[in-house]
Amino acid sequence: MASAPSVSLHYTGSMKRYSLYRCLALLRLLLLAWVLAAPAAAAQVWVIHIDGPIGPATADHMIRSLERAVAANAEAVVLRIDTPGGLDSAMRDMIKATLAAPVPVLGYVGPSGARAASAGTYLLYATHIAAMAPGTNLGSATPVQLGGGGLPGLPGADEGEEGAASSPATTAGSTAMERKVVNDAVAYIRSLAQLRGRNGDWAERAVRDGVSLPAEDALAAGVIDQLADSIPLLLQGVHGIAVDVGDATRVLETAGVAIVDQAPDWRSEFLAVITNPNIAYILLLVGIYGLVIEFYNPGIGLPGIVGAVSLLIALYALQMLPVSYAGMGLLLLGVALMAAEAFAPSFGVLGLGGAAAFVTGSIMLMDTNLPAYQLALPIVLAVTVFSVGLLVFALGMVLRARKRAVVSGVQRLVGMTTHVARLHDGEAWVWLDGELWHARSEAPLQPDEPVVVLAIDGLTAVVRSQSEQPPEKG
Repeated sequence: MASAPSVSLHYTGSMKRYSLYRCLALLRLLLLAWVLAAPAAAAQVWVIHIDGPIGPATADHMIRSLERAVAANAEAVVLRIDTPGGLDSAMRDMIKATLAAPVPVLGYVGPSGARAASAGTYLLYATHIAAMAPGTNLGSATPVQLGGGGLPGLPGADEGEEGAASSPATTAGSTAMERKVVNDAVAYIRSLAQLRGRNGDWAERAVRDGVSLPAEDALAAGVIDQLADSIPLLLQGVHGIAVDVGDATRVLETAGVAIVDQAPDWRSEFLAVITNPNIAYILLLVGIYGLVIEFYNPGIGLPGIVGAVSLLIALYALQMLPVSYAGMGLLLLGVALMAAEAFAPSFGVLGLGGAAAFVTGSIMLMDTNLPAYQLALPIVLAVTVFSVGLLVFALGMVLRARKRAVVSGVQRLVGMTTHVARLHDGEAWVWLDGELWHARSEAPLQPDEPVVVLAIDGLTAVVRSQSEQPPEKG
């Protein structure tokens, strides 16, 4: 009888634990049902816009957008291309990012009227799937330094089909440097063609002969994989296609997915502005002249601050551009000579030499023949005229200063106009050059009376009231 309460308590505790387990199991089932019922995140395809010449700003925008697309777990990325070409270094950075991307990257030349010329052709070849809109074209992939000027041994794009047969012989007659650049470009685009299973022979001709193809012919020649009037139609057309991404194979599920447009943001726009060679050139000169003015007139502050900021931005932009160091050296030498002429006049010898070096260095500054990355000649001439005008103005000031009589010491105070600062014990005191001087006058003076300094006698200024008539010279 004594053990009955113990059995009852044990039974009650077991029932409580059993009820707790049931509640926990029910909670797990409800949580699992909520997870299964929750809608899956909508698949997205990011579209990155690549418009205009390919340069540092374009590469920065494309690479950062691709990284954000990977972080957002995008199903695929579309590079919408419309470019006349661009810088080799920026193009290679973009291709490296494309090849290393853990998501499928599609290239699309569009809309109608767009092109993927020169660097755009290489980039299109690097994508997993290459597509074009009707009315677009690609090609003309010859390195611009060699193909743009019609150098000997490299046929131009206007030679068309016949250039293919003659290109090996003519290339052999070109310089060693030209052959090295062309062969490197051929090997590069052929490697991309082999990686993506596209027409490598035509790619080589696009480099050696500068040939181009319209969209329909590119599809027939195996240069591209798809024709599509728009990006939504492209995504429907590639749905279900398997592509190799790294070591894995992924099947594209792009039908009806949400499209996220990635137009250039403020950082890309700012980078595009400062990497414009003309803007970088002007910022460089503003920086140099600002610092020169600050050193010549220390303590002003504003020219130094503006100059330092402009110079740093210009140097950042120039290190991203194909700059000729010889041109940069001549430009800086020209500025230094013109500044030396202003501070230590040689009556035009330094100034004229500086102007000549300045113009020559400005023309040589950009080490590329790409029109988009050349300095505009009107800007160079305008800046040169401004610099020469500043030099002439400084020389004029120096010459005028040399013609003036040299005045030093207390004698420079003679002829100055001032006023009586105070009267003390019948003696007058006047302000001269920020100091109180004892004043002597033949006529009595009044406080705040304007006076003219006639002479300096030791530590006393001989003055007369402005109301008095000056003594006549006998």
